[in-house]
Amino acid sequence: MQPVCLVIPPSAFLLDERVFMPLGILRVAACLEKAGVPVELLDLSGIENPLDVVRVHAATSRASHFGLTATTPQMPAAFEIARVLREVRPTSRLILGGPHVTLVNAAVKGESARKGPGRASAALAKLSGAFDTLVAGDGEEAVLAAIKPGAPALVDADDPKSPLFLTSERLNALPFPARHLVDVGSYHYSIDGTRALSMIAQLGCPFECGFCGGRESPMLRRVRTRTSHSIVSEMLELHRAYGVNGFMLYDDELNVNRGMVELMDLIAKTQREAGAQWNLRGFIKAQLFTDEQAEAMARAGFKWILTGFESGSPRILQNINKRSTREENTRCLEIARRHGLKVKALMSIGHPGESAETVRESREWLLDAKPDDFDVTIITTYPGTPYYDRAVRDAKKPDVWVYTYKGNGDRLYSYEVDYTKVADYYKGDPNGGYRSYVYTDHLSAEELVAARDGVERDVRRALKIPFNPSAAAQRFEHSMGQLGLPPRILRVSGGPREQARA
Repeated sequence: MQPVCLVIPPSAFLLDERVFMPLGILRVAACLEKAGVPVELLDLSGIENPLDVVRVHAATSRASHFGLTATTPQMPAAFEIARVLREVRPTSRLILGGPHVTLVNAAVKGESARKGPGRASAALAKLSGAFDTLVAGDGEEAVLAAIKPGAPALVDADDPKSPLFLTSERLNALPFPARHLVDVGSYHYSIDGTRALSMIAQLGCPFECGFCGGRESPMLRRVRTRTSHSIVSEMLELHRAYGVNGFMLYDDELNVNRGMVELMDLIAKTQREAGAQWNLRGFIKAQLFTDEQAEAMARAGFKWILTGFESGSPRILQNINKRSTREENTRCLEIARRHGLKVKALMSIGHPGESAETVRESREWLLDAKPDDFDVTIITTYPGTPYYDRAVRDAKKPDVWVYTYKGNGDRLYSYEVDYTKVADYYKGDPNGGYRSYVYTDHLSAEELVAARDGVERDVRRALKIPFNPSAAAQRFEHSMGQLGLPPRILRVSGGPREQARA
């Protein structure tokens, strides 16, 4: 059987690409291996010249299908990789899955239901022009449909009625991510000095924040949970196979899981039985956070929690549809402190109605609440967010779209962005590297950047919170030769034989 070559595009927009390995495509790889399909995996994270790698490998690869995953900011790189693959392997089939195509497909469905074809449909058509098959939604089992002869142009696994849509039961039955297909040692994440790897314990977030991608997507809205036993079994496997004692649970809102305290208790029990001590980190929903949860997390080894407080302005919290108040956010920090948990506050600027006053309120809240760390970003109107999907074109400015919050009429303006070419809207270097593609009635795009930079500077200085530096990309040297791609870049499985070894 010919192998499938899976490609992880680079993320040059990140300050350090070798922090969290992309687990979604590694779960897809594990499902292919379980089905007996050999897998080649190109991990281009942190590679300075990724197209050279693609060109060299594609020239000798035995794969008949090349599958890429991509977030929205990775799309420019994904398009360039597709272009090179078309040049070198014109008869191979190209597949695109991952968050971006899922969000665009969800936006198309909403567009059709509300007002007919529009910019989301045009965006999906552009993706279809570059790839033979698009996979939207849960890709773990959909990939098997995508590699079949005569596969459709779109495999839609973002439909709860589809047999490809994962239930909690089927999520639990999946093999663990195929981490043996990446150079695990080259990923360098730690939690309070303890080397850590990332995990996904559950899928989906049921809340409806206006800025958040996937609010129109069932795959990203519906909570699917793994059993406590499954999660802890994966922790033990990582602890034994890679010697790690740290785990980043990279899920949306751990405490939407009603069995969260039970999970924490099992994690604590497992450490005692294994004679180990683990450090953990994860996301929680502020208004759902309780002393019982915090105490259980501390027992389990949690050192940090992260939560999207987003703003210190009551008006902005309302406009976001955050369903939490400034007081609830402060209470969350107080609960965490009582139990020795450190908090990273995730903040954002550029929502409908954002003004100098609302930015000042966010700055003051951070200074008063004193989180242990924080992050301030500028909003991007991604496909699949209400800010994108429910915006209308500005009658006077054809390249501008307007989202209006119905509660009070506050507006957010966003420039049209070709996400297959542009990625510099995504975060940036805090030392002058941010760009804004949105503005409000009160602050221009340039003023939003200046406001963001001011909050970052003032709060870090006042609270004495340092900023973590970035790591340089590695350059692939063509002289390594076609059979000499370093293991950091290329890993190959052997189908069923690899399954037995793993």
